[in-house]
Amino acid sequence: MPTEPGTGPGAVRARGPVDPRLLRRARSVRRFLVLAVLIGSATAAAVVGQAWLIASAVGAGFAERSLTPALAVLPGLVLVIMVRAGLNWLTHTVGARAAAAVKSQLRLEIMTARLSAPDTPEVPAGRLVTMITGGLDALDGYFAKYLPQLVLAVTVPLIIGVAILAADPVSALIVALTLPLIPLFMILVGWMTQALTRRRFAAQSRLAHHFADLVAGLPTLQVFGRARAQAEGLRRSGELHRRETLRTLRVALLSALVLEVLASLSVALVAVGIGLRVVEGDLTLTIGLFVLILAPEAYLPLRLVGAHYHDSADGVAAVEQAFAVIDHRPHPEPVAAAFPLGASTIELAELTVRYPDADHPAVADVDLVINPGELVALAGPSGSGKSTLLQVLLGFRRPTAGTVRIGGTALADLDQDRWRAQLAWVPQQPALISGTVADNVELGAPGAPPGRIRAALLRAGAQDIDPDRPLPAAGAELSAGELRRVALARALLKIDCGGARWLLLDEPTAGLDPDTELAAIAGVRELGVGGLVVSHRAAVLDAADRIVALAGSSGDDQVACPSTGSANGGLDDHR
Repeated sequence: MPTEPGTGPGAVRARGPVDPRLLRRARSVRRFLVLAVLIGSATAAAVVGQAWLIASAVGAGFAERSLTPALAVLPGLVLVIMVRAGLNWLTHTVGARAAAAVKSQLRLEIMTARLSAPDTPEVPAGRLVTMITGGLDALDGYFAKYLPQLVLAVTVPLIIGVAILAADPVSALIVALTLPLIPLFMILVGWMTQALTRRRFAAQSRLAHHFADLVAGLPTLQVFGRARAQAEGLRRSGELHRRETLRTLRVALLSALVLEVLASLSVALVAVGIGLRVVEGDLTLTIGLFVLILAPEAYLPLRLVGAHYHDSADGVAAVEQAFAVIDHRPHPEPVAAAFPLGASTIELAELTVRYPDADHPAVADVDLVINPGELVALAGPSGSGKSTLLQVLLGFRRPTAGTVRIGGTALADLDQDRWRAQLAWVPQQPALISGTVADNVELGAPGAPPGRIRAALLRAGAQDIDPDRPLPAAGAELSAGELRRVALARALLKIDCGGARWLLLDEPTAGLDPDTELAAIAGVRELGVGGLVVSHRAAVLDAADRIVALAGSSGDDQVACPSTGSANGGLDDHR
């Protein structure tokens, strides 16, 4: 059963406010943290300068009973305020850019892992979409609010504490004793918030997955009269998400209240001591005001860290979800071997593929050789592993045992992008993009001239489909047969103009009438390339150079069909 990354037994545990995996992968994060330290130090210096200007102006004003001192420091005060505003804007701007860069990189790595790491845990489409869209969008608040505030919580109290110590050691002692209480309470609240945030993220993922499944299966539900009955299940998923969200918000708001009360009491202790000593003459008004203005500023960054902690929890949860997919690579990345030039043979030796948690292998002990220019038809009952073999050849799934060699070189050692450039693939359920028919066919060989595109459509038996026909709904306007013919034309164009040498076809003529099927088969044979075609259709099997029958799996070994040729580990080879 598919599991949601980050919620199963192997879930990635929290690694603190700054995940080291982010630092290793994203230079923008490292630059951002360095800039945040510099900006935080400048902000603290500006706070100290502003406090001194205000305190000296007020102290001198009371001593001289005049507004002249206040007017004298006004330009400097305005300048300091503008500097603080500019630093605040710079922090948010740099944070937003860092978040955008990290999100882009993580999304790319997630999709790359899904394509290039076949052992990645299965993640339902709805949860995957939630992860790479709204899930990673939580990093906006993480970088724009939480991380900058975390840096300020270190630099600002330190610099302000030194300034208070120089002005009034007694107040500095009070601040030093009460300041650690805030992060202590933050840690206690954080333990509760972290678990709640994970549950809320899981509820959001379940809701998205449920909704995506309903949309995909709505036509079937309508046919069987069950469409309206699903509303209650969707309502329950939405209600669960609402409850988890409100529960998280209650804890976040309560934590903010606790920190506000704690900081207010700490500042009150400083204020009482300053007031008594100013009245008794042990402290000047200027120094007293200077310390009193700085004291709240020392606690403020820590209070704001607590207020933004839910941004941290959301961001950490999103990162955990992403790295649960990205880091699931049990096999080391191979060093790409030199790509074999010229005509190469595809060799499968004792190939076995077993899906996770499956009782029996999908493919067991398969030996097969496909020579250049040879079109081999793969037949067999449903579930016998025909499509699995295509996935192995495409590099989408690693074999559990056995080897695949291209021209004598192991497929796992080849540059996968260069290998896939040699393949023209038509899956069992082709996908199109919004645009025109020609736009979709041209994906096989970008920049191909219109004449070659029309020729590819002709070879695929799709001469009746206008290349300029718009497909605003990504092919939903086409019939199943038209969709397959456009996908086949795309593959044939890649052979004709894109430099591909092998065809991998999965039921390419399903849904076609006999005449169109024969035309498509003739177009495939016209190009004279080799490959593997999965089909149950007699016309396709008759047109192949060789038919290989793959038996279904039963128990630990694959059962071979009765052979009229040479049996090769579950394959019945008919020439």
